[in-house]
Amino acid sequence: MVAVAVEEPARPVKSPFLPLALAAFVSACAVPQDTAARTPAKPAAQPAGAKAMVAAANPMAVEAGLKVLRAGGTAADAAVAVQAVLGLVEPQSSGLGGGAFMVFYDARTRAVTAYNGRETAPAGATPTLFYGDDGKPLGKGAAIVSGRSTGVPGAVAMLAMAQKAHGRLAWKDLFGEAERLADQGFPVPGRMAAAAASRAPQASQPDAVTYFTKTDGQKVQAGDLFRNPAYAATVRKIAAEGPKALLEGEIAQAIVDRVHEGAMPGSLTLADMKAYKPKSSPALCRPYRVYVVCLPPAPSGGPGVLEGLGILENTDIGRHRNDAEGWYLFSQASRLMYADRDRYVGDPDFVEVPTEGLLDRAYLAERARLIGPEAAASVGPGTPKGAGPRAPDTTREPGGTTHFVVVDRWGNVVSMTTTVESIFGSGRMVHGFFLNNQLTDFSFTPQDRDGAPAANAVAPGKRPRSSMSPAIVLDRQGRFVAAVGSPGGPSILAYTLKALVGVLDWKMPMQEAIALPNMIAGGSFYAAEVDGFSPALKAGLEARGVKLSNGFGAEGSGLHGVEVTPTGLRGGADPRREGVAKAP
Repeated sequence: MVAVAVEEPARPVKSPFLPLALAAFVSACAVPQDTAARTPAKPAAQPAGAKAMVAAANPMAVEAGLKVLRAGGTAADAAVAVQAVLGLVEPQSSGLGGGAFMVFYDARTRAVTAYNGRETAPAGATPTLFYGDDGKPLGKGAAIVSGRSTGVPGAVAMLAMAQKAHGRLAWKDLFGEAERLADQGFPVPGRMAAAAASRAPQASQPDAVTYFTKTDGQKVQAGDLFRNPAYAATVRKIAAEGPKALLEGEIAQAIVDRVHEGAMPGSLTLADMKAYKPKSSPALCRPYRVYVVCLPPAPSGGPGVLEGLGILENTDIGRHRNDAEGWYLFSQASRLMYADRDRYVGDPDFVEVPTEGLLDRAYLAERARLIGPEAAASVGPGTPKGAGPRAPDTTREPGGTTHFVVVDRWGNVVSMTTTVESIFGSGRMVHGFFLNNQLTDFSFTPQDRDGAPAANAVAPGKRPRSSMSPAIVLDRQGRFVAAVGSPGGPSILAYTLKALVGVLDWKMPMQEAIALPNMIAGGSFYAAEVDGFSPALKAGLEARGVKLSNGFGAEGSGLHGVEVTPTGLRGGADPRREGVAKAP
């Protein structure tokens, strides 16, 4: 762990905004409103003076984390319990077979550490992994449900690494709630039932159909008592043996066997599984006004979110609280952020990612100067220092992810985004959990016509680029201020950026910032929860060349966060999901 290095803030410079290109985007569950930012904030059952808190997308997972905190566990201990329950009650979003990114704040040292539990491609993967026999890229749906889509799962191994460094309780004692719920049963959440009944290709796969069909032949309904004894057995084994239980032996063999079945089998082997190693490093931290914002480095969405903030630091967005100019500046910073992220970010173990160039203050000011009084028709990537030739990105990243935040009594903080990639991953199950389809996060086209490589092309052992952007905010003395993050496929960067702007620039309570309507600006489109913006605000945006349209094709936000106030901690849970923020 390395303490956060803090630079002096750049002086805000008045400037305009500009471009970006994105593949598949979103604004999912529109929340009707009659005025901007009037999304109803969930009432938070949070006592004044709260010194610990869990915010997550399902109340059962929150309670599992709170039980660990009450027993004297740290944020890292509680994170293990939260993930174990989320994988059971929210399998469409994350699970034992998936991956994750985490940032951890150590209150004693004031250091922020990033943990990388992103899946890896097998040794047999090739740049044309997702090409068909006709020599053309596969359709996204066919690729997702194929055996080729599954990488080596990393979430459990990453949690074990973080818990070993920052935990107080025994690993074996962190899975009791997940085991109990799986054995005794739990009421089916509405989102899980809706996903099981959806038209997603994974929901119609044999394993998913069998899992979600009752003895009377009907699909599970919200509120049904649901058991998963196989999951209970798996978490008992992981509790006893650690991540080795998943990456070696019987369960690993079952994963390999299941991936090799079907018309398009994968090449995953037991050697690939056993070789998996999570990673830790100092978090990627940059000053933003009077704060320091920390996220994981590439291949996560961290560099992109920090670039978005860095561009906005060159504007006066703080003077435009939830008005047309404020949202205009946000939209144009988003376009620029995505244009660079899509072109340059990949796994830094395999490609040169120009992170320093992207976050260089002169470059950020240069990008910000592209923002004029009206939106440009199109936006492209810039040329940051250290950037080599890169092919345009063809990644089509779906959504199926969740985010949670834990703060313990000592002030340690976990901000963690975790995923199986798409809804129910690949739709294939072993031992009570779904396998990920994370490898479809790679660019299906490895290079352009001139041979320039895509930063996010497939390679053996490589981690696919991710949009996951768990964030922790500190003050300039290194004290915890806030933590937030979201699911949402490629839209994660915009969701997280929105919440950070709401809290840090517009001085909103966390809950209010989370509930702000979503806008995803990419290329020449502006996907949004249109009904969340008032007629006057929409007209103001349109006068600046920003015409909002209802979102398409990706996942709605599931923002969860916690902030420090003078009277204690205050949390926020996205009203678009089922989550809560609670103190022990």
